[in-house]
Amino acid sequence: MIHIFQAYGGTLLYGLGQTLLCSVIALIFSLIIGTFFALLEESPNKFARGVARVYIEVFRNIPLLVITMFFYVVIPLYVLKMNGFTAGTIGLTLYTSAFIAETVRAGIQSVDPGQMEGARSNGLTFWQSMRYIVLPQAFRYVIPPLGNQFVNLVKNSSTLAFVGGFDLMYQGNSIASSSLETMAAYSAVGVLYLIITMPISYYMRYLEKRLA
Repeated sequence: MIHIFQAYGGTLLYGLGQTLLCSVIALIFSLIIGTFFALLEESPNKFARGVARVYIEVFRNIPLLVITMFFYVVIPLYVLKMNGFTAGTIGLTLYTSAFIAETVRAGIQSVDPGQMEGARSNGLTFWQSMRYIVLPQAFRYVIPPLGNQFVNLVKNSSTLAFVGGFDLMYQGNSIASSSLETMAAYSAVGVLYLIITMPISYYMRYLEKRLA
């Protein structure tokens, strides 16, 4: 495996960079979108709750690869051309945001209902109560499952390999096919994925203990 790093180090590092870039973009936007739809699910507005439920059920129950291929193949035919990296990142963001929405919603429901009632009785609107009172407490409860979602996001970024996203998995496939050293190539890719995901896992555990 060491000789794979020596011979293809630049290629693997480029793929690692693409994977990190995709993961960071998808993480930021999926957290924002997921939190937004979690709030809609808890909204007193029936229509808003319905919209959130449809969004979550659709993207949570369609395979990530299908969503990615939709943006890579279908959208360019009728709307806007995009490369594999962009299509993969959008697909990963939408897919992950549905799971994050459910995670955050569970955290919101774990907060004592009296917190919301107290905030509303003091004149705060629903959105103000969520922003200042409920959400800060909810995120404390959902740190472990959110950490799992972030790790899964990094691993799921390997779907970019199917649409020419030049990510780590794509580069691993290329190296394996050109060098004919399949085991060494994929072992190197696995090590690089561990380098990304292990620090996230340990940091989320540390954060969980710190906020307990």
